[in-house]
Amino acid sequence: MEKHGAARKEMCCGCNACADACHACAIEMIEDEEGFFYPQVDQEKCTGCGRCRQVCPVNKQDFFKNADHDVEVQKEPPNRYFGVQAKESEIRYSSSSGGIFPLVAHYVLMRQGAVYGAGYDDNMKVVHQEVHSLAELAKIQRTKYVQSNLDGVYKRIERQLKQGQWVLFCGTPCQAEALRLFLGSAYERLLLMDLVCYGVPSPGIWRDYVKYLEHRHGGMMTDFSFRDKRNKDDGHMRSFLIDDTEYVESLYSDPYCKLYFGNYILRPACHACQFCMARRNSDLTIGDFWGIEHVRPDVDDGMGTSLVILHTEKAQKIWEEIKTYTDWFACEKEQALQPRLQSPTEAAKGRRLFMAVYRALPFSFLIKLFIWAGKCKAGAALGRRKVT
Repeated sequence: MEKHGAARKEMCCGCNACADACHACAIEMIEDEEGFFYPQVDQEKCTGCGRCRQVCPVNKQDFFKNADHDVEVQKEPPNRYFGVQAKESEIRYSSSSGGIFPLVAHYVLMRQGAVYGAGYDDNMKVVHQEVHSLAELAKIQRTKYVQSNLDGVYKRIERQLKQGQWVLFCGTPCQAEALRLFLGSAYERLLLMDLVCYGVPSPGIWRDYVKYLEHRHGGMMTDFSFRDKRNKDDGHMRSFLIDDTEYVESLYSDPYCKLYFGNYILRPACHACQFCMARRNSDLTIGDFWGIEHVRPDVDDGMGTSLVILHTEKAQKIWEEIKTYTDWFACEKEQALQPRLQSPTEAAKGRRLFMAVYRALPFSFLIKLFIWAGKCKAGAALGRRKVT
């Protein structure tokens, strides 16, 4: 099999579209030493049809060059950027931001459609799952700071659309673009929703962290919330369940989350992401409305506000139907442009060293070393403050 070389890893987002698109079954997604999955091609099976290149969202990035400039020249429609909060408090509480995803999902479910989003399987692996009811929707709500697996999802969605079914797909911008390219034609009943994405962390490191916590607490993990809102602090707590015992602490004290926000465990392609702009090929983009305290401090109640960017008439039509269930306000583009709508996340300076240590040491020892290094750094900073 032909592998992706080290120099090519920035050119692969791990969306799995090429494997789903290969009619010869010549592509397999293989985990690398950092815990990310990359395609390997079996040359004996490969027919050279080029289908894998046609569906690659990174390979098809020419569309996005100067895209924002083009939109400005075309005088983009007014009322395209919104801050949104679901009126029903339970919807907001069970969502990572303002609750726009479950409201759009409800629109599709009421039409007997399928909704796809990232959720945990029985082994706490993050995979894209299909739900058909409001009761199931909770499984794919809330942010998961892990790259999701989409094996077989593209083909399943294509079959459903050809049968005339409504489908909502919510994922990272590269995943949404991969689905659009995989389908190759527009479907009136497909709703593409992508996220304002910070970057996707390693599934392998997440798997190791789950095992570390299970061993530490002596049980099986059944849930992990990266954005727990019980303190009404915009989800700055994290919680998880092991054998029905809940463990809660600050999001920024959790070792995995510290690695994530420290930019040590993001996929190499994320640091060269070309989707970090307001213009997308999806129907709508959603995310946390970071900076809401400066734009609309009167609505900043610590329970989250969604940023919504509409890209198509289809999204505009659906918005007109669901906005009655929200408290919302229109905003200017400049007010909505958070960092990840302008440029990719930069890699940590120590990322290469961290990954080398990750490959060399037992994971439990690596976590202890990372925690110790953080305490030493904090102690050094405290000492400098005392001296001054």
